[in-house]
Amino acid sequence: DPMISKMIIASDQLGCSEEIITVSAILSVQSIWISVKGQRELDEAKLRFAAAEGDHVTFLNVYKGFLQSNKSSKWCHKNFINYHAMKKVLEVREQLRRIAQRLGLALKSCENDTQVLRKAVTAGFFANACRLEPYSHNGMYKTIRSSQEVYIHPSSVLFRVNPKWVIYNSLVSTDRQYMRNVISIDPSWLREAAPHFYQQQPLNVNRH
Repeated sequence: DPMISKMIIASDQLGCSEEIITVSAILSVQSIWISVKGQRELDEAKLRFAAAEGDHVTFLNVYKGFLQSNKSSKWCHKNFINYHAMKKVLEVREQLRRIAQRLGLALKSCENDTQVLRKAVTAGFFANACRLEPYSHNGMYKTIRSSQEVYIHPSSVLFRVNPKWVIYNSLVSTDRQYMRNVISIDPSWLREAAPHFYQQQPLNVNRH
């Protein structure tokens, strides 16, 4: 996916390529969570890993936990994580690391600096930026690109949190357009990431 490629290239300059390659590998699988009948248990499991910044940082927390557990299938089962999906993530991650090295990208870790990580996501997915509608009581966002009405998907850790500015990975349509895999951003990063795209856009950064 070109957006993921762009995100990986940006992560080289931002010094967070190890984390972004992990996130890219996780985005390449359908879902790392096991879908269960009792949604409450899954929600509780997600809370163990949930990051205030959104799904991408949450994915990193899951990945770290998986490595710390020694890639244990038992650990996955206990935490409602799909073991086979995580094995696939390891495979894809290894392939992406090899490609990155071949292209001469520096494989660096940003440790716990989630801001550079979110900037790298913004660099790849800047076209998927959305702003929470002022005075919206039902969590309605509008895409910056086309003023389309969108909502955070219930599977996201940001569901009902509704940060003011977000970027999504993909949209799913049911009764509404739902954003999947969502991260909170600072709107000033959009102009940094894509001046050609946002120069003409009134971002209304200060509107509440």
